[in-house]
Amino acid sequence: MATFDHPFLPNAGAPIRKMMLDAIGVASIDELYSDIPTQVRTNRPLKVDWLPSEQEVKSHVERMLAENKSAADIPVFLGAGIYNHYLPAAVKAILARTEFQTSYTPYQAEISQGILQSLFEFQSMIADLTQMDAVNSSLYDGSTALGEAARMACRATGRKKILVPHSLHPAKFSVLKNYAEPAGIGLETFNYDKGTGGLDSADLQSKVDRDTAAVYCEVPSFFGILDPEVANVPSICHLKGALSIVGFDPVSLGGLKPPGEYGSDIVIAEGQSISTEMNFGGPALGIIGCRGENLIRQLPGRLIGMTTTLDGKERAFSMVLQTREQHIRREKATSNICTNEALFAIGAAAYLSLLGPQGLRQLFESILVKTNYAIKMLSEIPGVVVPRFIGPHYQEFVVSFKGAKGTLARLNKSLLSHGVHGGKSLVKDFPELGESALFCVTEVHSTEAIDKLRLLTEKLLGA
Repeated sequence: MATFDHPFLPNAGAPIRKMMLDAIGVASIDELYSDIPTQVRTNRPLKVDWLPSEQEVKSHVERMLAENKSAADIPVFLGAGIYNHYLPAAVKAILARTEFQTSYTPYQAEISQGILQSLFEFQSMIADLTQMDAVNSSLYDGSTALGEAARMACRATGRKKILVPHSLHPAKFSVLKNYAEPAGIGLETFNYDKGTGGLDSADLQSKVDRDTAAVYCEVPSFFGILDPEVANVPSICHLKGALSIVGFDPVSLGGLKPPGEYGSDIVIAEGQSISTEMNFGGPALGIIGCRGENLIRQLPGRLIGMTTTLDGKERAFSMVLQTREQHIRREKATSNICTNEALFAIGAAAYLSLLGPQGLRQLFESILVKTNYAIKMLSEIPGVVVPRFIGPHYQEFVVSFKGAKGTLARLNKSLLSHGVHGGKSLVKDFPELGESALFCVTEVHSTEAIDKLRLLTEKLLGA
């Protein structure tokens, strides 16, 4: 009988390993991995503690993990694209259902009616929330949704220039470039008003021309500004034959006018805040919608439609307008997206169903109140300018520090050592703002946490 190197792995013995290597035509394990460069291979046994039982392994790992601090342990005032919201237990329970987890991509529509209906409900809710004609069944995240929207606008207009705000999230702009450059799309930025933080209308109007396919704006902006000027952008675009793309925050539409009401042609969003937790930055949920038949036919990904059975007695759901490369379109596809975030789209549908219009409005108002409270508390600290921009803010706001270079970095490090995670530094990406950071407040931030941030900031700046 063969001897085994491991008591629980039957194929770990040397004779059996040799049989398997012979079967695939290699002489040794080293030869099997010969395509991996030697400089990245480990040539020594791994320093892994020997623990004889699963229980001891679990306890060992838990002790190591206990050294970490998560958003459940300390207040985190970091946002900038991924947000710490409360996810209802019912949403987590629905996402844990194996019926949804294993059938996330319903190719056999006749046996996938449950997930197709769920995605149809997601599309319908987001369309109602944004006042758009159609919403697809999800994209990867908000950044790739912007890239898809830009290419979509260029296909629809036959033009090759996209205007975006200078205050756009740098990471989002980087993803947009990845989508734009291979398609020959030019990107141009327009300024933000140095006083209000909103868009510079004069600069924008001077750059919208007959080569412009679309203008992208956000409400709230990266700086957290609720800019009323964005409502005028669609009319500016339409005068020159361009399209308007608006980025929105799903929760904010509990209190703000939907982009469809002021003429937006395409809308995009990051849906992480209503579908899943922060997850170290991903995966997330890309949302995209549009209005008008011409744009609907340019919409990337896939749409779920509702029809009836052949006898007309029951409603049924199916995938429609699947202009993806993996179907019949090949190189003529509107997008090369091969999958989507269907599971989180279902989570978003569950979230919106649980809150309803009134619940979403209450959540919006709660975040708005806490944002203003945090601004008020921090504004009382000597040497701190907050808000950096004059105007209404939602969820995020810029804080500037009057200290010397490096003040913010030292403050954030000290805050973290005292059990508070500070805001995102803007020093590198927006040097014109000096020692500034973007702070985020949501419904999970208690007044006690905000007070702690205020007291610690004042103490540390004065030290």
